[in-house]
Amino acid sequence: MRKHYRTVDGTRKAYWSLVESVRTERGPRQRVVAYLGELDEAGRLGVKRAAEGNPPHRQRLLFDDVEPEWVEVDASRVRVENTQEFGGSWLGLELMHELGLVDFLQEHLPSGHEEIPWWLMAQVLVLARFAHPSSELHIAEHDYEHSALKDLLGIPAEKVNDDRLYRALDEVLPLKEGLEKFLKERLGTLFDIPYDLLLYDVTSTYFEGEAKANLLAQRGYSRDHRPDCKQVCIGLVVTRQGLPLGYEIFAGNRSDTTTLTDIIDTMEARYGKADRIWVMDRGLASEDNLEYLQEGKRRYILGTPREMLKQFEAQLLDKSWDQVHEGLEVKRCPSPDGTETYILCRSTARREKEKAIHERFAKRLREGLEKMQRNCQKRKVKPMVLAERVGRLKERNGRAAGLFDVEFTIGENGYAQMTWSERKEWAQWAELSEGCYLLRTNVNDWSAEDLWQAYIQLTQAETAFRIHKSDLELRPVWHQKEERVRAHILVCFLAYVLWKTLGQLCKRAGLGDEPRKVLEEIKQIQAVDVVLPTRTGRVIRKRCVTRPTQPQAILLDRLGLKLPRKIKMMKM
Repeated sequence: MRKHYRTVDGTRKAYWSLVESVRTERGPRQRVVAYLGELDEAGRLGVKRAAEGNPPHRQRLLFDDVEPEWVEVDASRVRVENTQEFGGSWLGLELMHELGLVDFLQEHLPSGHEEIPWWLMAQVLVLARFAHPSSELHIAEHDYEHSALKDLLGIPAEKVNDDRLYRALDEVLPLKEGLEKFLKERLGTLFDIPYDLLLYDVTSTYFEGEAKANLLAQRGYSRDHRPDCKQVCIGLVVTRQGLPLGYEIFAGNRSDTTTLTDIIDTMEARYGKADRIWVMDRGLASEDNLEYLQEGKRRYILGTPREMLKQFEAQLLDKSWDQVHEGLEVKRCPSPDGTETYILCRSTARREKEKAIHERFAKRLREGLEKMQRNCQKRKVKPMVLAERVGRLKERNGRAAGLFDVEFTIGENGYAQMTWSERKEWAQWAELSEGCYLLRTNVNDWSAEDLWQAYIQLTQAETAFRIHKSDLELRPVWHQKEERVRAHILVCFLAYVLWKTLGQLCKRAGLGDEPRKVLEEIKQIQAVDVVLPTRTGRVIRKRCVTRPTQPQAILLDRLGLKLPRKIKMMKM
């Protein structure tokens, strides 16, 4: 920095310039880089710090508003204002950059004549769903204004409204297939994820409202225990680590078994027909699906209906079992034609649970039948009425209904009498089969333990559904149009990808692979406005990030993340 003096109207004034030293034939000389005019102390310090800063940031810092480093502050009037959520939104944005998702959205949602670029609005949708999930209307009216997203993304709060968010949903939806392909490759590269084992399961999510404009919204079997509401079904494919590969949406009244061919055809058309192993629960293991898998020479590990256990009664009685770990035993049983292998599994914990269920239902049935029998002795009951009562009682306690034989006789007066007995053979089979389940597979070169380990990974798909519905609040769906519903589920899918990315980073850092506690801890980090009244009457306002607690600092250090010291405030 160099000062120059000029006399103007008889007054000597100081002007400043930015100079650099250069070598010439006549020796070192100073060359003017820029004439800066009159500058106060803040301006001079800003230019000086910019010139002395790190080379990559010099040019940018020259144009920043930099306050003086040292000013006199009225300590009695220092205050903090405008406390905002920061940690969750900032962490979500860091994860989006880690995945390259911001660059993908910017490339595939180019700016046009819209005031706010759609790729920025798409980030609002995904980050809000990840950090503080709620409806688009709630984001527009409350959440966005009270979060740090407006500073992180540079979008003023008044520019975020429900109409703009809905339009952003419409713009993002056509990118679904491209996003799934991009994220599959990116996650595989970041975390060395193999795609040799694919887990498939189906869930449902329900609507608030009639959803008349959505033909997919139908009433069907509700996993959310809301048979009164219309719903859609979602088929999700994940890896053994729970990382999502893709999903499809089906009508709410569609049977799970009919979705398998669609999802496999879609995945194979998108990623090729590689030597993968498909893992599914017994709800998808229909004969048609089994034939489809075998005809396509696809490898599979399937759960089986419980009634198939009866065919392996002799093997259940045999004591030669292989112990996987304490409380779990498996037994390999080749099929007669040698093309398949059945795996008998026996779990101590599952046995205790099923035994308690049987005992509870048997007790209810026993007490109900005794009460009906006493009523028949005290008053006249028509045979049809009595049979209906017994049927309803068995229906409510179906897990033990087979234990009881009930007989009706009609007396001389035309009214019914009832007798009942317990079937010993049913009780013996229940005791033998409690805690047991059966798998079938055409993977013949794996051990029984490896096959069981692969099948048990289905819990990853179940966990994915729980995270979607609980943590990311997929349900209920308030949108009524089909395309908006599809876009809503896509945003939830992208937020789940961020969730699982954080889980993988936690696993790499030795923090386990369940990120919920880590996310809750980092969410507590806030941004605040520190207001500093100065001696000259000027008020300095700094938006700062609260200092992390020791646990938060440890988590950030292990994850390799560094909080910004301050945030550039939006100029309204």
